[in-house]
Amino acid sequence: MKCMEYELNNMKYLVRYPDDYSADRKYPVILCLHGAGTRSSDTEILRNYSLFNEAAKFKNFPFIIIAPLCSENTWFDLWPTLKALVREVAQLPRMDEKRIYLTGNSMGGYAAWQLAMSMPEYFAAVAPICGGGMYWNAGRLMNVPVWAFHGAKDRTVFPEESEKMVSAVNAAGGCAKLTVYPDAEHNSWTPTYSNPELYEWFLSHVNERISSVL
Repeated sequence: MKCMEYELNNMKYLVRYPDDYSADRKYPVILCLHGAGTRSSDTEILRNYSLFNEAAKFKNFPFIIIAPLCSENTWFDLWPTLKALVREVAQLPRMDEKRIYLTGNSMGGYAAWQLAMSMPEYFAAVAPICGGGMYWNAGRLMNVPVWAFHGAKDRTVFPEESEKMVSAVNAAGGCAKLTVYPDAEHNSWTPTYSNPELYEWFLSHVNERISSVL
């Protein structure tokens, strides 16, 4: 895959393009938010991000992957720029605005939950990994399919964090499910990103609500 570095309001991000990338068509997009251990001012650390590594193992991986870099304490320090990136992605000509998918792990899992609740109209589906969030606001996701993941033995972010979010989405009338890996500790992202069913699930969802914000 071809990987390029860009910058928006001093926030760097990497874009990895499919092998068959052509300017003549639109591609589904995965926006991924890394965890605290990947914080840096240099995007070189992102080139070994788990999603990139696992995606490279698939033949004809169809997604454009967009990975911003958190150079601050948390994603919330970059919140206005992160939201601006979502709006920009939705309007770029080679991005399929109806197939923008969101994922993130650990610190990025928390940010994925919150970003989806802040901008639900932009995402076709969301896959937060070992994260959590403001479950009392989960009704914002009633129209956004969610598949969350967590390790049962995680003592960095307890599995109850994902459980509360998924339960709250469903209680609000949404469609959320949770996969718990019985033997996994904090690293529940490697088995998630290596699972082809995740990408099939992403592609099964199309966002028809996006026209209301473009």
